[in-house]
Amino acid sequence: MATSPVKDFLVTYIMPEKCYERIFVSFYINVPCLTFIMNRAVGLWILLDTFLAQLLQLLKILWRRSADGLSLTSVLLQLYAFSCPVVYAMANNFPLFAWGERLFALAQTAAIVFLILHYRGETLKGMLFLLAYGCLMFLLGSYAAAAAVSVMQTSSLATLIASKVLQAGTNYCNGHTGQLSTLSVLLSWAASLGVIFVTLQETGSSFATLSHTVSACLSGVLLAQVLCYRSSTTTSRKKNE
Repeated sequence: MATSPVKDFLVTYIMPEKCYERIFVSFYINVPCLTFIMNRAVGLWILLDTFLAQLLQLLKILWRRSADGLSLTSVLLQLYAFSCPVVYAMANNFPLFAWGERLFALAQTAAIVFLILHYRGETLKGMLFLLAYGCLMFLLGSYAAAAAVSVMQTSSLATLIASKVLQAGTNYCNGHTGQLSTLSVLLSWAASLGVIFVTLQETGSSFATLSHTVSACLSGVLLAQVLCYRSSTTTSRKKNE
């Protein structure tokens, strides 16, 4: 007997078949199934953030042909934070499918750095940066000491938090958010909340939970700035045009 497309999708991506039978056939909801479904949904959302958050920011810069309002230092810190798990995976010879989405986000962030420099009239510097960065990543992934790689991996979250602080400070000083993408910030904020949930489920570490909570709060600040400064951002863009 043919199954419905809805069941096929849910059983394939969201829940095991026994949970589907309990919830949609027997109309019985139990805690293990709910926990499993929430973990799977959060995981998919985090994956969506990895693939789309930086891409949306990149597309907005290209569409507006401007990187006004974006902090170069903040994006460089993001680049470092995204580089750490990639270097760690390369150094430990993890299969590409286990960290390919990280590499995708990394490439997008490097492109954003280049575009910021390009729209500042420093295209050559941007090209040289990409070349130097590519060489550095290869060297780190191939020859870096295990201790250095471990330190990088440990410091990635703190660096990401610092990047959000810098961007929030830049927004406050400018009085607008410039070309900061609303959808990108929204995705990052929602993914940060998801990471808190996963951390509580998997590790229960108070320090890790606190760190991710700080990161989520800062993402919330950036989202609030994007919404509150919307009129100022529009005015600034019209002046630049």
